[in-house]
Amino acid sequence: MMADSSNDMAVRSQDHADIVVVGAGAAGLMAAIFAGRTAREGGHASARVVALDGAKSLGAKILVAGGGRCNVTHHAVNERDYAGSTPGAIKSVLRRFRVADTVSFFEEFGVKLKREDTGKLFPTTDKARTVLNALIEACHRAGVEIRNPARVDRVERAPGGSGFIVEGAWGRIECGRVVIATGGMALPKSGSDGHGYSIVRKLGHTTTERIFPALVPLVVGDASRSLTELSGIATRATLEVRSGTNKRLHDETNDLLCTHFGLSGPGVLNVSRHYLDARANDPDAKLLICWLPGERFESVDRLLQELGARTPASWLRERLPDRLGRALCIGAGVDPSTPGASLLREPRRRLARAITEMEVSVERDRGFTHAEVTAGGVPLSELDLATMESKVCPGLHLVGEILDVDGRIGGFNFQWAWASGYLAGCAAGSALKISAAG
Repeated sequence: MMADSSNDMAVRSQDHADIVVVGAGAAGLMAAIFAGRTAREGGHASARVVALDGAKSLGAKILVAGGGRCNVTHHAVNERDYAGSTPGAIKSVLRRFRVADTVSFFEEFGVKLKREDTGKLFPTTDKARTVLNALIEACHRAGVEIRNPARVDRVERAPGGSGFIVEGAWGRIECGRVVIATGGMALPKSGSDGHGYSIVRKLGHTTTERIFPALVPLVVGDASRSLTELSGIATRATLEVRSGTNKRLHDETNDLLCTHFGLSGPGVLNVSRHYLDARANDPDAKLLICWLPGERFESVDRLLQELGARTPASWLRERLPDRLGRALCIGAGVDPSTPGASLLREPRRRLARAITEMEVSVERDRGFTHAEVTAGGVPLSELDLATMESKVCPGLHLVGEILDVDGRIGGFNFQWAWASGYLAGCAAGSALKISAAG
């Protein structure tokens, strides 16, 4: 995307910088802030840090997160909340910038966070704009220049191998260090279109064999089309991913939402990554729903046998939305108004199975356009995890969603952005201090 003429002139007239951050989303802004702050604290007051972003308006993902309120982080975060690279590697990054550090950082810029029952931390204003404004203000205080729209097309080693050249339709900047914070492929309208992968591959990095949507709604197939007739119904359920040999691979108990296309809601979004990953390796892997969390086939079958004169519909109505309970009965071939004592063994067992182990026919996911994060990316094994600096291309740092790390819903992906951005920014700024001292 072309920058306007004022941006074009500004960048071309100052074509040298100490540090360039490619991408001004959550991780990129954090990296830029701490790069500028660390350099200045080290006596390198003239350091020039430039953040480039291809979007006309900054922070699209921040502004839509948490329904427009932005769940900044979660009150308890650890490596088990993430998938992708090894837990040990993820922990190594998270422990260097913890939730308490995130809270303190935003409070420094007047953003107080509140904890909700889910454990998510939101700004007390309930406005994502508050978070974005704080990050932009922090950039200004750190002396960071933000340029947008200024899409980066290429990042190359400078002749001689010292430093980099960052180029786009707007011009070029020569710099000593680069932080890549382009994101993955989720929500492409925000600018995360996957171009960052080609940039880092040309600089010597690899990416995982599969890069796919995570935290994404699922479209059901014909065999489960009845779920779309329950559109609008939300309930707590347990979703389970099983292998073709019936081995339990992952389970999640959370809210589920039936929609006109299939399934959504926090539980479905969290389990989607594990289901899609399982199916890629095992075509017979399946997704099951237990509509009564904590119950099993045997326990529900026993409870149905004890209904007496009560009907399955009335019993389910106490536990589930009425429309859902009736649909489960009809799907199992059971008249909802049949007294429990009159239920034959096979229909009763079919109903118990439908309640506790409903197999869902999944046609596809809704793609990157509707995904909240990307699964896959650059392996953490290719970075120095204390600095997020590349092991194959010195002077290059990688942060945020471009890496092979994806968290569950609830602010975990933002915490990864803050932590990885902080480490890269501090390291890049410190490198300038070392250079200046030398």
